Amino acid sequence: MNSAKTAAAPPVPGQIEPLAVETPFQRFVSDFSESKLAVACFFAVVAIILLAIFAPLIAPTDPYNLALVTVADKTLAPGMVMQDGTTTLLGTDGSGRDLLSSIIYGLRISLTVGIGSAIVALAIGVVVGLVAAYAGGRIDNIIMRIVDMQLSFPAILIALVLLVTLGKGADKTLIALIVVQWAYYARTVRASAMVERRKEYVESAHCLSLSRTRILLKHLLPNVLAPIIVVGTVQTAHAISLEATLSFLGLGMEQTEPSLGSLISNGFEYIHSGHYWISVYPGVALLLTIVSINIVGDRLRDVLNPRLSK
Repeated sequence: MNSAKTAAAPPVPGQIEPLAVETPFQRFVSDFSESKLAVACFFAVVAIILLAIFAPLIAPTDPYNLALVTVADKTLAPGMVMQDGTTTLLGTDGSGRDLLSSIIYGLRISLTVGIGSAIVALAIGVVVGLVAAYAGGRIDNIIMRIVDMQLSFPAILIALVLLVTLGKGADKTLIALIVVQWAYYARTVRASAMVERRKEYVESAHCLSLSRTRILLKHLLPNVLAPIIVVGTVQTAHAISLEATLSFLGLGMEQTEPSLGSLISNGFEYIHSGHYWISVYPGVALLLTIVSINIVGDRLRDVLNPRLSK
């Protein structure tokens, strides 16, 4: 029995080996991965989202279950033992709640409000921006003057006025953030769609007598997705920051549904008495979340539009 292995056929002289074709997604991942900081921040954002989703399973305790909270555990320093025998890693707040558990649950509310408002505002802004760019003329002028009028006011001022009128709560805060954000998306989409509208493929769609809805959704929208993704990422971080600011001022979340901003506000009165951890640790969690999302958004901007890369 011949045990010799069949040798591989030698390449034919002059024959060109076919090159491996890189898909757009592979090219996007390769370009994005060139920045190690952006990759690290991306995984940090994923970890934060997973923490928020699985908060009941990951948090050491339920900080808002009154049966598990005792006043005897109030303002315990990090590493001290609580009444039930467990060690609090980040200390407790002024009500005796485990701070690590409060931060994980606070992330859940902050991300829900921030991402939820960004998604709804994006949908509204995309529709308004596409209609303004496609219609042009008087409709475009009216829509963009409304957008300019809103953007002329500080976002925090508009949100404060709305929450003073509507009241506190997650749903009220969500509405306020949607009203504040939609104009940013509308302006971005309108600017990109105006450029695409003058291209040949849109003229060809008109010559084929395609409906306006099909031209908007099948032709214009896919070609303006890149700036939408970038602005959506940055605005999500802005929404989380704005919600934390409103909650810190006492106009955002209720005490029964505190976010990171509420946790920072609750510990502010203790910061001069040496109990720094009550405000500092929620602040660090908020800072890491916002910075990570912003760095990912900046990298997406550079990858999706290389002309803007520094």
